[in-house]
Amino acid sequence: MSFVWLKHYMPRGLYARAVLILLLPVVFLQLVVTVLFLTRHFEDVTQQMTTAVARELNLVLDVIDTAPTRDAIAQTVETQVPQLAMTAEHVPPETIPTEPQRAWYDFSGRVIVSSLPERVPRIRQIDLLDDRTVMVYAETSAGPVRIGFDRRRVSAANPHQLFVNMIFFGGLVTVIAILYLRGQLRPIQRLAKAAEAFGRGRHERFSPSGALEVRAAGNAFLDMRNRIERQIEQRTLMLSGVSHDLRTPLTRMRLSLSMLDDDDRTVLEQDVDDMQQMLDAFLNFVKGAGEGEPEPVDPHALVASVVEDACRAGRDVRLVPAEGDGLGTVQLNPLAMRRALDNLISNAVRYGAMAEVSVTLTERTLRIRVEDDGPGIPEARRAEATRPFTRLDAARNQDKGGGVGLGLAIATDIARAHGGILRLSSSTRLGGLCADIVIAR
Repeated sequence: MSFVWLKHYMPRGLYARAVLILLLPVVFLQLVVTVLFLTRHFEDVTQQMTTAVARELNLVLDVIDTAPTRDAIAQTVETQVPQLAMTAEHVPPETIPTEPQRAWYDFSGRVIVSSLPERVPRIRQIDLLDDRTVMVYAETSAGPVRIGFDRRRVSAANPHQLFVNMIFFGGLVTVIAILYLRGQLRPIQRLAKAAEAFGRGRHERFSPSGALEVRAAGNAFLDMRNRIERQIEQRTLMLSGVSHDLRTPLTRMRLSLSMLDDDDRTVLEQDVDDMQQMLDAFLNFVKGAGEGEPEPVDPHALVASVVEDACRAGRDVRLVPAEGDGLGTVQLNPLAMRRALDNLISNAVRYGAMAEVSVTLTERTLRIRVEDDGPGIPEARRAEATRPFTRLDAARNQDKGGGVGLGLAIATDIARAHGGILRLSSSTRLGGLCADIVIAR
């Protein structure tokens, strides 16, 4: 039998699921104990007490039969059987209830109503609405009578105490267990928070704690984080060193070219400029989102500033009015995000005639979109386009100068460092490529 359907009704959080696992056995145990208690205590004890009262009722009915008149019934019972502590009086037939009277929660009353008439055949009806008194309507030679006696004679005294104790101590144990469970789950929540922060490019202090299994997972996370940080640092140092070392011969080449004739110098200087651009692209790729720390940033102001800088640089870029009414700030690395947008805008104006930039901010996500009117990228090759050093010459024209295939890779790396993604699609507005940076708030 498959229980997959239960997943739709289960809580999503670990804490809520653990509490549910804890409460279900407690509630089930209380239900079982309650059923057994009702069966053994209320029914068995009440039946025994009802049997004793039934004999007394038969005696009282016999005494009533000896009363000289209806008005003397009460005096006769009080005089002849005072030790039974029962009252009796004649009642009109129309005052007799048509059915047993008891409260819905009166479990012992159910036993009384069913067993007492079996032992006292002359009983016509029983009234148990008063929790302190039992009223029995019976037939006698003098007509119908109502006999009253203390309810405690047919029911166990204070039967609710067990229920109160069960609920109180069950709730107390549950609260203690929840508090203990909360302390056990706190290290897991701290580990998840540290892992999420690391995925967004932030370094939060974390020390393993809790149970042995949680400590093992925390130590594994720290080892993984340290290895990744060492690899990133080594890559950064290596490529930065190579790029720095190459700047010196490039500078000497520029000085040497400045002494040549204009005809020969133009082509060679263009080659040197291309090499300089390649080195700058390498450095931007190495830096990624590593410069600066995340801080609250107004995405609308940030994007407007990037678009303004692009326009001053001679690029045909337009800022589309913001969609929606989302306001507020988002935790962003402003230097890295500016670098990602600059790369997307550069690609857009390189492979198309113009670019449009828009911002959509909601309560849960931030989306920055860059669209162009170029040839776009086929859907089958979009994943390949985000890899480093990938140039899709067949899909993207090179009329305005080539790159080194790092623009989309840098934007992808920065989006992932912020816990988001770079999503490529076709632009419905301009017909070219649509690049979306989507980040959760």
